[in-house]
Amino acid sequence: MVKTLEKTKTYTKEELLNLYNLPLEELLEKSSKYMTNNVECCSLINARNGKCSQNCKYCAQSSHYRTDIETFPLVETQQVINAAKESKQNHASHFAIVTSGKTPDEDRDFEKELEMIKEINKVGGLQSCASLGILTEQQAKLLAQSGLKRYHHNINTCRSYYPKICTTHTFEERLNTCRLVKKYGMELCCGVILGMGETVEQRIEMALELAQIQPNSIPVNILMPIAQTPFENYHNLIDEENILRTMAVFKIANPKSYLRFAGGRMKLSPENQQLALKTSVEGILIGNYLTTVGSKPADDIELTRKLGKKLV
Repeated sequence: MVKTLEKTKTYTKEELLNLYNLPLEELLEKSSKYMTNNVECCSLINARNGKCSQNCKYCAQSSHYRTDIETFPLVETQQVINAAKESKQNHASHFAIVTSGKTPDEDRDFEKELEMIKEINKVGGLQSCASLGILTEQQAKLLAQSGLKRYHHNINTCRSYYPKICTTHTFEERLNTCRLVKKYGMELCCGVILGMGETVEQRIEMALELAQIQPNSIPVNILMPIAQTPFENYHNLIDEENILRTMAVFKIANPKSYLRFAGGRMKLSPENQQLALKTSVEGILIGNYLTTVGSKPADDIELTRKLGKKLV
């Protein structure tokens, strides 16, 4: 099931900041009014790891930092097919191939990636997704022609804070990729990473910028500091209450989008994860992430059923 993105109320920064600062219970009550009873599960395969030319300060895969991760070239198509089938068995409705690098064409892999997308589409009941980096118009067109259902490309943070996160590409380049995805009729998955030193006001800016983009899905990541990256000591720069507040404001500003638990959600207590699923979150990235570990898919499925949610 895909949420229809209709025109909704346009908030000012001041209005969202006032909402953010409400008593928590009152804020969560307001965001819960926009909730359905659905939970959309997705999964991914890390299809090419490390040696990225970009200097995103949070990322273990950047070639600018000496992180202790395994690097590998694009995996074989059969490995992707096997992972997609396993993902379907774990009740995922969407499955993504995710590759490191600024663009899809690192090591001239793009043709292979298009073939992978076509194979994912053959797995009945599974929607194909991809996260391949910044796109040219021709690449976006070819991805759509391959049958890609949804493209993932985060803004990561707000425009005003972006130069503190990365200097090898711009915020506008990211926005342009989002525009191309929508131009060629694909769904857009576009989210953020919280806890990278941004202010409350900048979290509000993220909510407003996402509202302008209107993604179908908004994955919310919480920074997991990686040793040997510039952000290795960025521990606990956002607490659980402010994570809940941010997600509630995101939901209010983007009521037609699926807000999704992604990397770092284990920083929330089990109780607050359940609270978020009741008040703002309608999607879960199940299984492991790119370079960090998630929870077991069976545990997430059990949690959604415990809450009386419907998997879509």
